[in-house]
Amino acid sequence: MVADGKQPYGHFLRIAVTVPYCFLTEAELIKARLRSGEVHYVHIRKPDCPEDTIERLLTDIPEELYGRLCLHDCFTLAQKYNIGGVHLNSRNPTPPDQWKGRVSRSCHSMAEVITAGDFDYVTLSPVFPSISKPGYTGSLDLEKVKAYLSEPHPVPVIALGGITEDCIDALRYMGFDGAAMLGEAWRRRFSAEQFCLQLITNPVSIDNAITQAKEAIAGGCRWVQLRWKDAPLDKLTEAARQIAPLCHDSGAIFLLDDHVELVGLTDADGVHLGKNDMPVNEARRILGPNRIIGATANTTDDIIAVAQAGADYIGYGPFRFTTTKKNLSPVLGLEGYRKATDFRHKHYLRLPLVAIGGITDSDIVPIMKAGAEGIALSGSIVKTQNPAAATAKIVNIINNIHIENT
Repeated sequence: MVADGKQPYGHFLRIAVTVPYCFLTEAELIKARLRSGEVHYVHIRKPDCPEDTIERLLTDIPEELYGRLCLHDCFTLAQKYNIGGVHLNSRNPTPPDQWKGRVSRSCHSMAEVITAGDFDYVTLSPVFPSISKPGYTGSLDLEKVKAYLSEPHPVPVIALGGITEDCIDALRYMGFDGAAMLGEAWRRRFSAEQFCLQLITNPVSIDNAITQAKEAIAGGCRWVQLRWKDAPLDKLTEAARQIAPLCHDSGAIFLLDDHVELVGLTDADGVHLGKNDMPVNEARRILGPNRIIGATANTTDDIIAVAQAGADYIGYGPFRFTTTKKNLSPVLGLEGYRKATDFRHKHYLRLPLVAIGGITDSDIVPIMKAGAEGIALSGSIVKTQNPAAATAKIVNIINNIHIENT
């Protein structure tokens, strides 16, 4: 409820804040988000990037979208390119001289909001536990925030921190005038249905890899990871190029094991990285936020590390000894998944966890009841006489668990 007729654009303002690093397809993503209507404004926040890097990004964005951009740094570029807004913070506390565009400001307490002064809007953070900083919850009293927002207030207040699409209804109920999302605004989203059963291939040839993927997809699997250790790069690439359209035509996610450099070449949705593969944060800088990156973890310390590095999900295992993987970490058992679930809740970690390693049909129910959101299988599917039927049976088991939980 904004006083003085100062109503934000679209009544509930949606803002996407860029990730702090630059990546190859960023301008295209910004253009797509703005043109689709998913967001009203994009805030370009890259405090560690030099001005020429930010300028290159701006020149890759169509001029007709400049009015819907907002800069957190390099305000001279805002004037040079007639950018729509600037956002004030501790690095840049005042707008440029004779600035006539939008001005917004960061706030981290209600006292700052109340005394903010005349702005087009302010952001208040963190409203919810941070996604990018596990354990960081801030100190806002949300009941007091709600009480303030329920009355007329002179400056629109935009929620920031830990915001996902699932939060929007709650934010509206609390009286916020909009929501701003950081990495979540750019992430590739996947459904619980896709995530719940994952095939990990274990092929001996290109044809065998394609067959394994086809059979699992026919049985209802909607997540395929092409793992083919020690395969020649040309054969791995060819297998990936043929599996990708099979997955996408059926609504399945397709990931590569390890090979970050092949993601763009093969139209994969992302990668899964083992503990000895490329670091997650390095892969993220190469692939950008809109590719899926999974990371292997074996301890709660690993879980925190991959969450902070920017992983989209955790591959947690092994559940028990498996012959399909070399250099096996200590097995976790059911208690390992219970502890991981408690740990994620304690630290407000929203990353889904897929269990992996020596899992059989009879293990699925207890593992998922212990808190795993997904099950990754290899031999239990590909080594059966009828992999499609084996997959369908497992999908049915998982569906029954979901029905019990509703």
